[in-house]
Amino acid sequence: MQEAVVRAQAAPRAGSERSKRIRRNKWLYAMVLPGFLYFLVFKYIPMYGLIISFQDYKPFQGISGSKWVGFAHFERLFAEPDFLRILLNTLTLFGMNLLFYFPVPILLALMLNEVRIGFFKRFFQTLIYLPHFMSWVIIVSIGYVMLTMDGGIVNELLESMGFEKINFLLSPEWFRPMYIIQVIWREAGWGTIIYLAAIASVDTQLYEAARMDGAGRLRQIWHITLPAIRSVIIVLLVLKIGDVLELGFEHVYLLLNSMNRHVAEIIDTYVYTAGLQQGKFSYSTAVGFFKSLIGLVLVMTANRLAKKMGEEGVY
Repeated sequence: MQEAVVRAQAAPRAGSERSKRIRRNKWLYAMVLPGFLYFLVFKYIPMYGLIISFQDYKPFQGISGSKWVGFAHFERLFAEPDFLRILLNTLTLFGMNLLFYFPVPILLALMLNEVRIGFFKRFFQTLIYLPHFMSWVIIVSIGYVMLTMDGGIVNELLESMGFEKINFLLSPEWFRPMYIIQVIWREAGWGTIIYLAAIASVDTQLYEAARMDGAGRLRQIWHITLPAIRSVIIVLLVLKIGDVLELGFEHVYLLLNSMNRHVAEIIDTYVYTAGLQQGKFSYSTAVGFFKSLIGLVLVMTANRLAKKMGEEGVY
């Protein structure tokens, strides 16, 4: 009886403390609100549409009126002759992103941190940030102008050096190098922001002590800077692994053509072709559902491995 009375008296006090805390931090909650609404409207509410992956969805009948077919679309996906090729293309591009792109922002951040003249540091930061604000249409168009066989600067340079021109845009073997170079050019500079912020939080006394012990720049980077930002690197790596099948539809679609389709088509472009061009809404939703499920499993696996390595992970 006394415990019930104590709980009844404690409940109003807890509610009062909660309301006071909310009023005290109201501007922080207001700052978080736009991000919360974005994820709610564009990420969580659309999950309701995943229902149609288990239906024979007809737009005029709606979700409630469409016929249920269970896992038929998933069975069709795994039986599709081109599915394995498309999945391998997606995994190959992701592997190239992880191998070639992921280390570049770290290296750029370390190099920028070593620039001591403020003007040059700000100039190079602006220079490498700029491509991020260009759309993929502009990036691919610049690549087209540079690589085309009809007056492209790269082929003109090759011809002037006595080599034959290369059809970069239509050659399947050049699609993947062209893709990864454009990704690095556009995103590497922007990716340095988080690493530079992490490096800025490193205690400067550690560098002073290292210099007194005779450590050079490379020794300081290896033994102080990299260990200090290791947790940030691990977290971003886990998040990157979660995007294993999320390679960016627009970029790949702009580079895609009939000559390189067998190495360039990925899950995102396949969903667009099946869903919008062919009107197979339920089937394309099943493909997207499968992609999201794989990403979720990989994030959980990578996060568990990170915790076993002694890092915090993302949750």
